[in-house]
Amino acid sequence: MALTRLDSDERRKAIVAAAVPLFARKGFAGTTTRELAEAAGISEALLFRHFPTKQLLYREIMQLGCEGEPELEKLASLPPSTASLVQMVTFMVRRFVLADSTEGLGVDERLRLVLHSWLEDGAYARELFERIFEQVHPAFVGFAEAAVAAGDMRPSEGATANRFWFSHHIAATIACSGLPGRSCFAYEGAPDRLIEEAAVFILRGIGLTDAAIAAHTVSSLPSAAD
Repeated sequence: MALTRLDSDERRKAIVAAAVPLFARKGFAGTTTRELAEAAGISEALLFRHFPTKQLLYREIMQLGCEGEPELEKLASLPPSTASLVQMVTFMVRRFVLADSTEGLGVDERLRLVLHSWLEDGAYARELFERIFEQVHPAFVGFAEAAVAAGDMRPSEGATANRFWFSHHIAATIACSGLPGRSCFAYEGAPDRLIEEAAVFILRGIGLTDAAIAAHTVSSLPSAAD
């Protein structure tokens, strides 16, 4: 087998890049080292030289998938306000529904890895969600508190963490339904309309008033009272 000569770091990156689609499609348990080597265009011996076990290669991909996103960091740095809360929720829904590419792993690949992780040991999913929570939840809390203080959001007896995750679940489920290439749900309307409807649904669910939603979005959706 003729191999392109790469230095050690380049070879590791090439192996990881080749392994991601396999793990995303087949999961950790369903992917063999032979398949990983073939996808990278190398021998199993060379694969093991860089990654002595499949677990170590998967761990590298987990770390790649859990890297922070610059866009989320920018959102987290916004001043606490109702507008920032609306912006965060809308960004989250748009990122999932449109499956915008991210640095490291794409949204589709992350979702597939998460789904396989749920069916296996859950390690990747737990680490990914812990990173997301650490990066975004403090800002979500600050935005929600500012919205309550401004009279734009109803105080909730439930945990803010739960409201955060419920918001995430709605957007993620919409995205997961489209992984086969055609949505498993009969959603109506163009993607932008779906994003708008989902964002408004989430914002109402976490307690934002219709007046506050209307003031910070260009939504033409009817109010809950209509």
